[in-house]
Parts: sequence; structure tokens; C-alpha cells
Amino acid sequence: MRKFMINVNGKSYEVEVEEVGGTPSVSVPIAQAAAPAAPAQAPKAAPKPAAAPVAAAPAAGATKIEAPMPGTILNVAVSAGQSVKSGDILCILEAMKMENEILSPRDGVVAGVYVSKGSSVNTGDLLVTLD
Repeated sequence: MRKFMINVNGKSYEVEVEEVGGTPSVSVPIAQAAAPAAPAQAPKAAPKPAAAPVAAAPAAGATKIEAPMPGTILNVAVSAGQSVKSGDILCILEAMKMENEILSPRDGVVAGVYVSKGSSVNTGDLLVTLD
């Protein structure tokens, strides 16, 4: 007989599992058994973020600015064709409840913006390109 703690909808239960003939069975002591919960409603789908502006594939010599970590784009501060200087804010990425400013690494012109406000990104996703 082996004991395990399981967590169901925020409540912890201690269960004992006995292996009988290779097929485990689970017994929950009556004192710890919970009344059946009402069926949970399906979570509402989160609204989809606005579609990212369509940008052409980055040029061969363009500087690619990629997401340093997974998160959500809170704001896009630039648009294609805009001139930027080194250190200018390109966009703001929220990750782990912190707002991270994504800065321009050099002077240049924004060649393409590949994200939009509200979009989710993963590490390495292309955010902006500079010519």
C-alpha cells in the first residue's frame, strides 16, 4: 500500500494506492472524501489580440530584434519606416509581471514590425527589424 497526496480544485486529499494483480486501485478514506463538486463551467476564451501587421520577410542585412523571453506585448512604440536612434524604445514586453523595454541596439530605420499590442511571443520570436 502506497500513500499519495493529490490536489483537486485546490483541495488536498491523501489517497492510498494498492497494487493488486498489476492493476492499481485507489481508495479514499470516507472522512476525507469530498462531496461531488458541481460541474465546472468551461472557461471563457480569452479575446484574441489584434492581428500583427503584415511585414515582408526581413532583408538580408537587416538587424533582427528578437524576444529575449516569453511574454505579452503591451505596447508597440514604432512603425515601419520610422527612424530610431540607439536606445529608443521599440516595444514593451510583459514577462513574469514585469514590463521590459525592448530597445533599439543602433540607429536605423524600422524595416518591419512583426508583433502587435496584446500578442504573445516566445523566446527568439522576431519583434522588429532595422535597416
